[in-house]
Amino acid sequence: MKPAPFRIKLRTEKLATGKIGRLIVEYSWPALVAMSLNALYAVVDRFYIGRGCGEAAMAGLTLAFPVMMLFGAFGVFVGAGHAALLSIKLGEKDRVACEKLLGELVALKFLFFLVLPPLVFFNLDTVLGWCGGDKVSAEAFDCAVKYLRLVVFSHLFSHLAFGFSAMMRAEGGAVESMMCMVVGFGLNLVLDPILIFGFDMGIGGAAWATNAAMAASCFYALSYYLRGKSAVKFRLRRIGIYREYLVRASGIGFAPFLQHFLGSAINVSLAVAFAKWAADETEATMQIASLGVLQSMLILMLMPVLGAQQGLQPIIGYNWGARNYRRVRETVMTGLWMTTALVVAACIIQTVPPLPELMARMFVSSGNPTLLKTAASDLQICNCMLWCISLNIVATTYFQSIGKPVVAIVLSTLRQGFCILPVIWFLPYLMENRTLAILLSMPVSDIVCCLLTVVPFSLHMRFLSRVKQK
Repeated sequence: MKPAPFRIKLRTEKLATGKIGRLIVEYSWPALVAMSLNALYAVVDRFYIGRGCGEAAMAGLTLAFPVMMLFGAFGVFVGAGHAALLSIKLGEKDRVACEKLLGELVALKFLFFLVLPPLVFFNLDTVLGWCGGDKVSAEAFDCAVKYLRLVVFSHLFSHLAFGFSAMMRAEGGAVESMMCMVVGFGLNLVLDPILIFGFDMGIGGAAWATNAAMAASCFYALSYYLRGKSAVKFRLRRIGIYREYLVRASGIGFAPFLQHFLGSAINVSLAVAFAKWAADETEATMQIASLGVLQSMLILMLMPVLGAQQGLQPIIGYNWGARNYRRVRETVMTGLWMTTALVVAACIIQTVPPLPELMARMFVSSGNPTLLKTAASDLQICNCMLWCISLNIVATTYFQSIGKPVVAIVLSTLRQGFCILPVIWFLPYLMENRTLAILLSMPVSDIVCCLLTVVPFSLHMRFLSRVKQK
């Protein structure tokens, strides 16, 4: 058996010499699994809550979701930025910089824990009121408060697990990164029905299952470094803030942070808009519960797409750092075809009858036909143009991976910040059917962001074709 340092060297050098197609598959499928399982925390909770605890509990979980996304945005801000820079530094053979990046990631995770969770915990009523909580039933609001009170502080484990997982993937440990998510998801899947139904804990059981799963993922990820399997050593003396890396890593991570932050803002805006135009409290609660189904399906369909981007990132970043531009371009174009196939499949599953209704039945019991019909219709309208977003997703991944944060930020905010948010509030004033107008904000934005991405992406692909190799 080859010694560990030799195996680690082979793993990183493979990023520069292995066949592109085989490498993308090798690094993407663990990332696909890891990202999908990470996203399925919320989906599994909604599956059990929606089918066993009723419409109010489903609406409450939907109200809590934007807050969870906001926490996730800060997790991506640190994890994605430092992981992208780690790949570049590995390509440059700068081992000290890699160790400092890992130490800085841990320091920032603890800093986050000291600020945001307490701020949210002591202002839950106000925060949920901003999310449309004052327009739904009292039962739905109470469910949201109960869930968030139980999970808010456990996000330290979640953030550490996500950060370590991103760094594993950046150094070529794709399978180990995947297993970090598998451990947590598996525990959550087992504990959810036991606590929700077996111990009759309802939405509180879902929260405790999530807490246990987050902790398990964190400890598994930490063991990866303590067992000496990593290419980058985790050293306690490296834990700290390093100005020379903080600014650049934060700049790279700001693009995915902004995506997640805007995603949270969009979910808040949708909930508030539905509540604003609803005829009464009952209709508002039902429409927000339907929004929960839509969110869950988007997670199921798009997280594999985003997971594929995580698989592309270390290949692009390493070869950009090594000045192997021809290989960078080949990776990007192959990734574009892969991403397009995934989003086309996601579009078909959510729009072609009878698939939307079958998908909605995963989260809505047959005893609520009105909610089931509403959820199926919302899926079809919102996702009819989903097939055209692959160019924007891959372009954002590319610019983030090569350390071009400004371009990545602009591209990542096209769909959500410049399109969906304004249309959500503007279009209802132009259409008689206000609910339809709100839902149409998504396909309209899909088209616009695709068209606006064509020029910068094409120009950089031409640059990669012309530039000389190192």
